[in-house]
Amino acid sequence: MTTLKRTPLDPLYEEMGAKTIDFGGWALPVQFSSIKDEHHAVRTKAGLFDVSHMGEVIVKGKDSLKFLQKMLTNDLAKLKAGEVLYTAMCYDDGGTVDDLLVYQLAEMEYLLVVNAANTEKDFEWLTEHIEGEVTIENVSNEYALLAIQGPASCDILQSVVNVDMQGLKFFNFWQNVQINGANTLLSRTGYTGEDGFEIYCNPKDATMLWKLLLETGEKQGLLPCGLGARDTLRFEACLPLYGQELSKNITPLEAGIGFAVKLNKSVSFIGQKSLQKQKEDGISRKNVGIEMIDRGIPRQGYKVYDDHNEIGEVTSGTQSPTLKKNVGLALIDIEQCEIGREVFVDIRGKRLKAKIISKPFYARQKNK
Repeated sequence: MTTLKRTPLDPLYEEMGAKTIDFGGWALPVQFSSIKDEHHAVRTKAGLFDVSHMGEVIVKGKDSLKFLQKMLTNDLAKLKAGEVLYTAMCYDDGGTVDDLLVYQLAEMEYLLVVNAANTEKDFEWLTEHIEGEVTIENVSNEYALLAIQGPASCDILQSVVNVDMQGLKFFNFWQNVQINGANTLLSRTGYTGEDGFEIYCNPKDATMLWKLLLETGEKQGLLPCGLGARDTLRFEACLPLYGQELSKNITPLEAGIGFAVKLNKSVSFIGQKSLQKQKEDGISRKNVGIEMIDRGIPRQGYKVYDDHNEIGEVTSGTQSPTLKKNVGLALIDIEQCEIGREVFVDIRGKRLKAKIISKPFYARQKNK
């Protein structure tokens, strides 16, 4: 029996009444109160997540930029210290190794934040392709990661830091921000579709920061949140999840993150030729939004049909807590992808009617 990995906050889960599950080999809370309550807290006030299971890899050295340009689909050439970039990493055939964030810590030093279940695979993939004067180190054990998300998150954080939070722009970060004596890296990023921040800290400081933020944000409605709400929030915003919208068999172009693929950057990257050909020939399938017309919830793996033939399958789906509609993301044959087209989802042996709708399902108002 495999022993589950545990975050520094694990001792708090039981006393907070959290329901934990095995998530990619980690014991993590799926919810503290209810998924819907936690979801609505993030949409209207704020929520606090323990995402310490995410993987961190440091890439540094004289040739680090050239190396990462070869490994990643996005263009790091214009990235500056203090900025964050979303990108993918691909196999030769264009399939996705992972999607990740790149933090430029200094001129020749980068922090890669990867999906927890892919940490070892990503590290090995990078190491296998190392070229030039580059060092790669898996530093996941040196970080804990908290995410505070929602319209009140900036005000709550402002109460515990001595810097002007409004000065931290989206997809930027500050190093060495002190929070009650703890040294942190503070990033204006998240995975919920709301404004929010991610706090990288020493694992020994995670419990103190978690308790401090919950206490500080209590009057503003801050709730501890689990994986359930994290999934429904990212789903409504149509942010891809590796293993569902992205995989070794699904390219970034098919998944709808072509904005993170720069085919014309100065350094060729692994998978570029395959993705270039896919773009020139036209993708044969595309990830789209669907809304159920008949009663039923589309779930991952459910097949999608036109009047007669299978045309794709659902990659994610649920009842949207915000929209109160049964919606899904589905990888569909490109000829069947126009908005408004009626399709059928096989739910427990019954083909139920749905229609293709635009994405994202939810987008926050920018003044929130």
